[in-house]
Amino acid sequence: MQQLLPKRGVDDFGSGEYQASRGDRIHNGVDYRCAPGAEILAPISGRITKIGYPYSGDFHYQYVEITLNDLRHRVFYVSPQVSIGDQVIENESVIGAAQNIAKKYSAGNRVMKNHVHYEIKDEHGQFINPEADNV
Repeated sequence: MQQLLPKRGVDDFGSGEYQASRGDRIHNGVDYRCAPGAEILAPISGRITKIGYPYSGDFHYQYVEITLNDLRHRVFYVSPQVSIGDQVIENESVIGAAQNIAKKYSAGNRVMKNHVHYEIKDEHGQFINPEADNV
């Protein structure tokens, strides 16, 4: 994914870099800029294992989870165009359309750049840098 979309960088809501400080927590993924409605391609080849909701009680935003070799790759803020069990191919299979996350967070003079969030967890639930050479 990092080859196809530019990184979000810094905006009024912080940095989209891996392990950037977010006040009392750490950002455990990387954000890539894209316009709402943009087709999002699978960042890896694997099987769709979950379609979920990143915000408790808010069913407007979703994520797609792709599993390969016990690593769970999650792409947040997409309207899924896949189903659980589907096989996808890296940089070929469309997994969904980017959602308008800026609509949720931008208010007044504060603006968040539209983006998708990409994170990876290992079999123990530990986060892995999506830009690391070994993933």
